[in-house]
Amino acid sequence: MNFIISSTTLLKHLQNISGVLSTSNSLPILDNFLFEIIGNQLTVSASDLETTMRTSFPVEANEEGKIAIPAKLLLDVLKNLPDQPCTFLVDKTNYSVEIAYDNGKSKMVGYNGDDFPRVPTIEKSSKINVAGELISKAINKTLFATGNDDLRPVMSGVFCQFSPQDITFVATDAHKLVRYRRTDSKATGSSSFILPKKPLNLLKSNLHGDEDVELEYNESNAIFSFKDIVLVCRLIDGKYPNYEAVIPKENPNVLTIDRAQFLSSIKRVSIFANKTTHQIKLKLAGSELSLSAEDLDFNNEANERLTCNYDGDDMEIGFNSRFLMEMLNNLDTTEVRLEMSEPSRAGLLMPAVNDNKDEDVLMLVMPVMLNR
Repeated sequence: MNFIISSTTLLKHLQNISGVLSTSNSLPILDNFLFEIIGNQLTVSASDLETTMRTSFPVEANEEGKIAIPAKLLLDVLKNLPDQPCTFLVDKTNYSVEIAYDNGKSKMVGYNGDDFPRVPTIEKSSKINVAGELISKAINKTLFATGNDDLRPVMSGVFCQFSPQDITFVATDAHKLVRYRRTDSKATGSSSFILPKKPLNLLKSNLHGDEDVELEYNESNAIFSFKDIVLVCRLIDGKYPNYEAVIPKENPNVLTIDRAQFLSSIKRVSIFANKTTHQIKLKLAGSELSLSAEDLDFNNEANERLTCNYDGDDMEIGFNSRFLMEMLNNLDTTEVRLEMSEPSRAGLLMPAVNDNKDEDVLMLVMPVMLNR
């Protein structure tokens, strides 16, 4: 089984899927890339059992076959080679792999390709085509709000909900919540599942926004296919909390403010906040917003005043400054709106004006009780 391929082409494809490789694999075979040749098409796969990613591209080959090649070693060789054709000579009897290039060759020992775990086939699946731009935007807007609690695995992923009206992505860690909804993409039936963080990060780094993604899913797995990449992942099992129930409906106190100004003010004031609570106080009265933070342990404090557009009763409310900064960084409009009902209930942050009528972004942040 011999084949010829350009070193940079191969490196580019391997780097696209190398994010799947885990440093702590239970099976040694998973530290390898699986190379499979059918006709003149080479398919390379990487897996950690939960997530598998594969990419296919044409090569010059003289016979079909498969072999597992050590991933780290191969990547290190290719990274240090200038662009040139590489000839791979694979001996199927002892699984040795020789890579010949312009001024030399390197040899390594691979493994039997048949030992590599098989990708699960999806039965009773549903399919939907979604724009790559929509998926990458949804991931960017929601991923930061996912939780890290091992006791509540459902919260460590992003909840995806498809309906004939819209597609909704939700992430929460019980302190903050993001709901991203798009009405310009619809499914035929209604269904929902929870996608884990790792495949979402892999999609984020491989989607460039100009491709269409075919998504196929059933109860336990999801397959994303776009360009020359296929990503298969196991879904998180469990019931997602009823997120609609925690979004307060009546929020008469509305603050509209310049996003960049608000964000830089929070950044400065939060330097003086308590290092465990990161608490920052918002005091609203008339058309003035006062931001303050204090750290009683070190006698540090800061306060700033901003002009804003505020409609509602005078109030004081505390928030975790890190959550507010993350949310403001993930909104891209000039002005934002913060809707509140009372100091003990969640605040809702959203764009003041929606540039895209098909897009609905809502971010919820729980308050921090103020020390009186």
